[in-house]
Amino acid sequence: MDFEVRTDRLVLRRWLDSDREPFARLNADAEVMRFFPAPLTREHSDDLAARADALFDVHGYGLWAVERLDTGEFIGFTGLAPMPEGIPGSGGVEVGWRLARSSWGKGFATEAATAALFWAFAELALTEVNSITAVSNIRSRRVMERLGMQVADEFDHPRVPEPSPLRRHVRYTIAAPLPR
Repeated sequence: MDFEVRTDRLVLRRWLDSDREPFARLNADAEVMRFFPAPLTREHSDDLAARADALFDVHGYGLWAVERLDTGEFIGFTGLAPMPEGIPGSGGVEVGWRLARSSWGKGFATEAATAALFWAFAELALTEVNSITAVSNIRSRRVMERLGMQVADEFDHPRVPEPSPLRRHVRYTIAAPLPR
């Protein structure tokens, strides 16, 4: 199966070794990682990239590296991953993204996630896709809403320790077929 997806401005593809350095910079950026417990070290960033790519071999879907077509620049990831255990939607599939701050506000997250959703429904025949974030992550919530996703529920994320203000999460869902 060909896992590459192209949009008007982006290519979603398997990971390359050359993605590791810009991905580590992205994951070390405190503003990019504001709604996660902490920025990632280079080692943890490299581990995440390896796990993201390995999802394709294990599940037949995964988190694509995202590259701009006009510049060839790696700008982050988007794609599909199994929902974490112990939360609403567990056992399902999540669409997610993380982009370099220099790529924010350009519609790239919505464009890439839309392509991932079309792929989830057309290639994987999924009937529903989830997305989760901290309740306070307004930027990601706006992307979810632009995708046509609806709030399903709120919950305390078991992997975020109390009393973190990031513990409270929201889950959005969207059902197939995705409107064109």
